Amino acid sequence: MNNMNSPAAESHEELRSAVRELCRDYPDKYWRELDEKREYPDAFVQALTRAGYMATLIPEEYGGAGLGITEASAILEEIHRSGANAAACHAQMYIMGTLLRHGSEAHKRQYLPKIADGSIRLQAFGVSEPNTGTDTTQLKTIAVRNGDRYLINGQKIWISRAEHSDLMLLVARTTPADQVKKHTEGLSTILVDLRKSVGHGLKIRPIRTMMNHATTELFFDNLEVPVENLVGEEGQGFRYLLDSLNAERILIASECIGDARWFLERTCRYANERVVFARPIGKNQGIQFPIARGYANMEAARLMVARAASLYDAGKPCGPEANMAKLLAADVSWELANVAVQTYGGFGFAEEYDIERKFRETRLYQVAPISTNLILSYLAEHVLGLPRSY
Repeated sequence: MNNMNSPAAESHEELRSAVRELCRDYPDKYWRELDEKREYPDAFVQALTRAGYMATLIPEEYGGAGLGITEASAILEEIHRSGANAAACHAQMYIMGTLLRHGSEAHKRQYLPKIADGSIRLQAFGVSEPNTGTDTTQLKTIAVRNGDRYLINGQKIWISRAEHSDLMLLVARTTPADQVKKHTEGLSTILVDLRKSVGHGLKIRPIRTMMNHATTELFFDNLEVPVENLVGEEGQGFRYLLDSLNAERILIASECIGDARWFLERTCRYANERVVFARPIGKNQGIQFPIARGYANMEAARLMVARAASLYDAGKPCGPEANMAKLLAADVSWELANVAVQTYGGFGFAEEYDIERKFRETRLYQVAPISTNLILSYLAEHVLGLPRSY
């Protein structure tokens, strides 16, 4: 916790500067080599943990920094602005919120201090399934109580960091769908100790994707988990899941802003340095205008992210703002990624310039952790009062 002892210890600019300083030890070459080998950035994650950044949102009484989403957003934005990728560990920031808000005091005392000091990692969230996608209420993975144990059977997909996490927060059905009054009932949240589970009812299969994201598919075959690992009340897991979504979207939006800033800075530098027809290409309005428009859109998106984070930290409703922050930030990071490739031309596709790597990484956020189309559906129905579309 040497970098972050209290909210008053550093201004946000000092916090950002400290993050940038840490990231200098992990330059483009580090990420390029990991991407080529599809390896996990363990050294980087350990450095973030030692500096206290992974414990940003954990209260001080449990060994954390006791800071807010605003500070967590600043950290993640600067990581991505530096050309790094916080997707290797960002989930720990918002997953532990479920444990903090709904776990028993025994759970919090047992796990949060160890998460804070890096003794254990909670970076995996077992929600998505092959046949249900975003329709979470139709999850098929089932946990049947047998005495003091749950027997878990089913399948999950796109569960990132499962091979690099000690614990996973699993959402499973504990009451059959045809026995609940509301479709949102009957799901429960259970802590799974991956160290004890792999090879004893849990199989993890890595999925190779277009970017280095350490994502996997999980297969449960009569996995036994102690009932005491239930987080909160049985059957209320869907409500607990919703609690974490606003934080997740704000933090992912912050990463997208960081990506956008990285693309913008690299693109402006290249446009000033690249000379064709005896003049810098940045002199041409065909180059200037897309960059300038991307900058304007990025600044607008940053304001929405800041607004959503401010509301969240104040304990106020922020669903629309969190969703709009994710939408606008993901859109502008993708916009500036395309501007970067267009400006670099053929060099934008060369690995040594890192544009194509970040291009692949930021494309993910048009789809995950929620599709931009579903955000539009949410805004249409819940903010604008239009008929439900699905």
